[in-house]
Parts: sequence; C-alpha cells; structure tokens
Amino acid sequence: MKYQSGFGNEFASEAIAGALPEGRNSPQRVAHGLYAELISGTAFTAPRHVNRRTWVYRRQPSAVMGEYVPYSQPLWTSPDTSVASPQAPNPLRWQPFELPTTPTDFVDGILTIAQNGNAALQSGIAIHVYAFNENMGSRALVNSDGEMLIVPQQGELRVTTELGILDVRPCEVAVIPRGMAFKVDGANSDLVQANKDVAYRGYLCENYGAHFRLPELGPIGSNGLANARDFLAPVASLDESAGEFEIIKKFAGHVWQGTAPRSPFNVAAWHGNLVPYKYDTAHFMTIGSISFDHPDPSIFTVLTSPSDTAGVANCDFVIFPPRWMVAEDTFRPPWYHRNVMSEFMGLVHGQYDAKPDGFKPGGASLHNSHVPHGPDIEAFTKASSAALAPHKLDNTLAFMLESRFVLQPTPYAMANDKLDKNYFNCWSGL
Repeated sequence: MKYQSGFGNEFASEAIAGALPEGRNSPQRVAHGLYAELISGTAFTAPRHVNRRTWVYRRQPSAVMGEYVPYSQPLWTSPDTSVASPQAPNPLRWQPFELPTTPTDFVDGILTIAQNGNAALQSGIAIHVYAFNENMGSRALVNSDGEMLIVPQQGELRVTTELGILDVRPCEVAVIPRGMAFKVDGANSDLVQANKDVAYRGYLCENYGAHFRLPELGPIGSNGLANARDFLAPVASLDESAGEFEIIKKFAGHVWQGTAPRSPFNVAAWHGNLVPYKYDTAHFMTIGSISFDHPDPSIFTVLTSPSDTAGVANCDFVIFPPRWMVAEDTFRPPWYHRNVMSEFMGLVHGQYDAKPDGFKPGGASLHNSHVPHGPDIEAFTKASSAALAPHKLDNTLAFMLESRFVLQPTPYAMANDKLDKNYFNCWSGL
C-alpha cells in the first residue's frame, strides 16, 4: 500500500499518467475523456484555514444515478429527541457486543448505541458499533450527514474510497469525509468470503458537526500529541470494473438505496484537501505528569470537532495508549469525577486501569453529563496502597468520545442483553 503523509495538506494523485489537469481545475476537455467533479466538504465561502474540497477526475459523473428509495436498516438510527424516552442519569456499561452469526456486511452490521444533536442541523454525534463477516462487494456507502471515524477492534479492514484505499488494523483509526463514497471489507478478502466464522468488529463515530481537526497545543508548544506527518492519505486507485453498483446513502437521518451504472470508485486522478485518512495510535506522543497529580484526559486528545463555544467540543476523540506512570504521592488512575461533558468509552485491547475486570475489549461505557464515575473498588484499593515506583501501562488501548451534548442511548442499546445490569456494584464497597 502507498500513502501520502500529512494532515490538512493539499494533496494530488493520479492513477493514470496525465489525468490530472495542470494549472486549472476544470478544463474544457479533461484528458482521457474523464469528467471533472468537485466534492465540497465545507461551504464555498468558509475561511481558507478550514475550507475543505477536492477535485476528482472520473470516468462517469456521480450525477449518473438511479432514484433512491428507502433502505431497511432499523438498527442504524439518527437522533430524534422529540420521541426519545427520558434518560435517567445512570452510569451505563456494556459487555462486548455480539458478532454476526448470519452473512452480514458492514452496512447491515452497524448498530447505534447512543446519539445526540441533529444530523440536519449539523451538530452532535452518533456512536455505533459495527460487526460483519461478509464483504460489501458491489455496494458502496455515502454518508451525507457526517464524517465517519472508524475504530477497528477486531480484524484488519480494507477501506476503499473514491480517492484510494486504506488498510486499517486495530490500534489504527480512519476518518471518511462526509459525502464521500466508500466501502469497508476485511483486509483478507478470500478469508472473509470463504469462512463466515471470521468476523470483524469495532466502533464508529458519526460526526455531524465541524470537521475533525488536530487540537491546539497551547503551552505544550509546537510538538506533541498527534503529529501531522503521521496521518496518511491514500493515492489514486482507479476501479475499472464493469457492472452496476448499489449505493447506500445516509441522508437527513435516514438510510436510502439506489443503483449506479458503474463503480463510484472510478476516479483516475484527484487533488485537494478533503481526503480520507488513517492514523496509527502508536505514533501518539503521550504527555503526563512527571511530578504529582493525574492530569486532565484532554492531554490525550487525538482529534477534535469544535463547537460554537470555545473549548467546549462537539466531539473529542481521546485515546489512552501505553504510557509511563511516575507521579509521586499521587493516586495514579483517573480520579472520581463528574464531568460537564458526556463520555463514551470503548476498549480496543488489554485492560483499562480504572476498571481492570469489568471493562472488556469490544465493550463500552457511557457516563453522561455530571454522572459520577471513576475507578472501581479493586482499582481504588490497589492504587491507594501501591508502591509508587515508575511503571508502564502496556499492551492496552482504550478510547473516549466526549461531547458537550447529552448522549441518548438507543432502545436497542438499553434492551441489549450485553447491558451490564450490575454496573453500580463496582463502587458499592467504597
């Protein structure tokens, strides 16, 4: 696989020599009989530093498309607070979500766990898990409501997009821009098709708000956290296959399907800064205390989607990777707290230091605004009496999606048998 590195760069790539126009975006006749098409990720008049758009040069315009009709995917939902049941201010936790037992592809394997905001008003997020055991084949997904953050937990993915291909393994993440066609398969296609017992699982964040961007570093300085050079964008990869493609489109909170006469991945060249990308969390420069006290988890922010209130995010994507613990006279796990932000957590592998037994890879927890939470009794007891020698938290990766808006669990999530009814008991002996 080949990639281009950088975050927010003006990239350019061509799969066929000479397919990319020079000195202009839309010549009278594009080389090789291609069509020029603009994909806008922001309004035309957005300030230059946040403006996102990409020109693609393709064999057939995306406008050549059949009529869309409703598509039945009842477990992929969008927020509608007008009909939502009242949400009690309880801490919630789920054991690892189930894997499919019948042929299921990525689209049909999306299950919504919690959500907030409004897709049509471009604010808030939806949080899903995915689980599939079958490739998408001649199907593609276009999410017009928001960009998609993909966090694999089990199985390496091959993500095909209009701009090229990303291979994404657990401990890496990928982001697909809003409105861009893509499909998600197993990286080993033959294995997936031959053995339906092979299943892939992970987490999704559907971001309705401002594009994810790198957080400001402030007093940290010019280096640290996620460095721009470690983000990888694809190179052009023209799909010349014949035959119709089914297009699944998420639009205005509903899922639709239509038929295109050929693959949406028929892009021979492109240039711009609206791109899919991936990031390896092993490259995250973790910062922590080297004196005393446990710092705020904001120092682990990889990407942020800002809101209209400075410092209060529509969504922060935060990771808890391997790191050294050296603070003196300090309770080293996360402290007990009540946060104005709502926190959804997932575990990719290993153990989370505040919940060593009850929180499993593939599971999740949700602590909404001002819902008290913190280490369970086992973690508290151990950390309160531990020798404070330097030690490394290793072989682990947890993450958090944090939002200024209250997250509403879906009926599916609340009725799921993976919901831990005894979660409260982890603090009962304190």
